[in-house]
Amino acid sequence: MTLEFPELLRLIDERSAEFRRTVASAPSLEVPVPTCPGWTLFDLAQHVGLGRRKAAAIVAAGPADAPPDPSAWDDGAGAPREREALLAWLSESIDRLASTLREAGPDRGCWTWWGDSQSPQTAGGVARHQVQEVAVHTYDAQLTVGAPRPLPDEVALDGVEEFLSTCCSTDVPWPHEPADVDYHATEGRSWRLRLSGDGARVDRLVSPAAGADAAVWGSAHDLVLLLYGRMSLDAAKLEGDRRILERLIAWDPSA
Repeated sequence: MTLEFPELLRLIDERSAEFRRTVASAPSLEVPVPTCPGWTLFDLAQHVGLGRRKAAAIVAAGPADAPPDPSAWDDGAGAPREREALLAWLSESIDRLASTLREAGPDRGCWTWWGDSQSPQTAGGVARHQVQEVAVHTYDAQLTVGAPRPLPDEVALDGVEEFLSTCCSTDVPWPHEPADVDYHATEGRSWRLRLSGDGARVDRLVSPAAGADAAVWGSAHDLVLLLYGRMSLDAAKLEGDRRILERLIAWDPSA
């Protein structure tokens, strides 16, 4: 089942609190983030804060054909570099997002960058994606301080479907031979991504089924890390034609 709106708000708060705890525990804000080449932990924290402020501004603006002007979420000052001030700034960033989402409710329309995907252009759709954004960056931060933890099961299971629905599904034609790619979580949930000249669409499978041209197996946590580029194909359990998966990773429908 897709997570309900109150659960999404709870998970944004929980993952954000864990992110702040991780930043607070770091020996330095200048340590490099292994999964975000070129970034320090400070850079990651600034990205998390500004990203949540941007999401709040987008939801607050309501239905639109374009995102609001950057001045709506970024005053140009950036995040404070002193640790306690940075943690307070992160808290304010998350509070701004949470209060905006609560005020809007799940069905309020807004601009999103995933216009032709299977995810709705609503505050609920934004909240669902924000859970994953914060959760994956919390993992990045934990890895940076040497204490990575698996994503909570409810986050990871929804994360696979959310990524496929938001980041993979599109009306842009797949530029290769049609193919079906299956993703199987060891927790007992499976999805099929259908790639064709009509674009890409994902369906949840009742159970693992035959007929896919390529398939990936793993825990929901591992599947999310793979989809977000935090794990390589070499570390995943694959079946079928690996080249399809390589092409899918390289595909940019917006190009």
